[in-house]
Amino acid sequence: MKLTHTKAVFMMVMVTLMWSVAGVVTRHLQNAHSFEVTFWRSFFTTVSLLIILPAWQGRGVFRAMRWTSPAFWLSGVCWSVMFTAYMVALTLTSVGNVLVTMSIGPLLTALLARLFIGHRIAPRTWGAIALAGLGIAYMFGSQVNIAAAHDGVLSGSLVALCVPMAGAVNWTVVQRSQARGTQIDLIPSVLVGAVLSTLMTLPLAFPFVATGPDLRLLAFLGLVQLAIPCIFSVISARVLKAPEVALLALLEVIFGILWAWLGANEVPAAEVLIGGSVVIGALAANEALGWRSRNRAPRAPLPAAAQPSSYE
Repeated sequence: MKLTHTKAVFMMVMVTLMWSVAGVVTRHLQNAHSFEVTFWRSFFTTVSLLIILPAWQGRGVFRAMRWTSPAFWLSGVCWSVMFTAYMVALTLTSVGNVLVTMSIGPLLTALLARLFIGHRIAPRTWGAIALAGLGIAYMFGSQVNIAAAHDGVLSGSLVALCVPMAGAVNWTVVQRSQARGTQIDLIPSVLVGAVLSTLMTLPLAFPFVATGPDLRLLAFLGLVQLAIPCIFSVISARVLKAPEVALLALLEVIFGILWAWLGANEVPAAEVLIGGSVVIGALAANEALGWRSRNRAPRAPLPAAAQPSSYE
């Protein structure tokens, strides 16, 4: 699937929109909770991918997987960590603490991309990362209870830190494999991540208490909230720079608030609206400046030695 930069941005925005429905959907669960929710979501993601991948890439997709590639397995492990750590963190601390911790994702991604791929990050992108992080921190700052560290805030935040760390490693692995020309299809690694997450949470999911309606909602999450958008995110990462993918992924927080507002009658506080405006403004400014920079670039291709290496 060939994408222009603009189409990849819109695809990533759609990805965050699909990712963001998890909160409002789980509010309508009757009995399922904690590790059972994570297990069933990962299980249905696995089932969905076992159907989608052969239908999309042919029956030989599993034989074509690079089972011996370290990048393939590393990406799969990263997906499993991201699938699992978020729910585990929520069982230990507040949503605010988890999201504040996760907001450092773009900074971690930019640093890893700089160290392992050699991407030079443009000043506008550093500014957007800083503003978006401050906006999210401001949105949930009132929910962070430092005094309650002995009740699990510290441990929950440490677990939540695994999510942006795994995401940063994953996006860097995806782009490094593309840059080295190894032609490794890392989309099936999403399936590996779902399988690993299912196996890790199965022992902790007992006893199963999910009702029929719960299972239907969790099946929806497995297909629409994880399987499809995760595939699209890998496709987008083939075009977008790793820091840009992580920066756009912050929209999941904004969309999640809107879904909770519309679907669960959770009216956001003024801090949420102000912080959300900062995040959206930072993203919009970064994309607008990048679009103007690309349009000003010369149409003729430059020699290899003259190609710009800064992030655009």
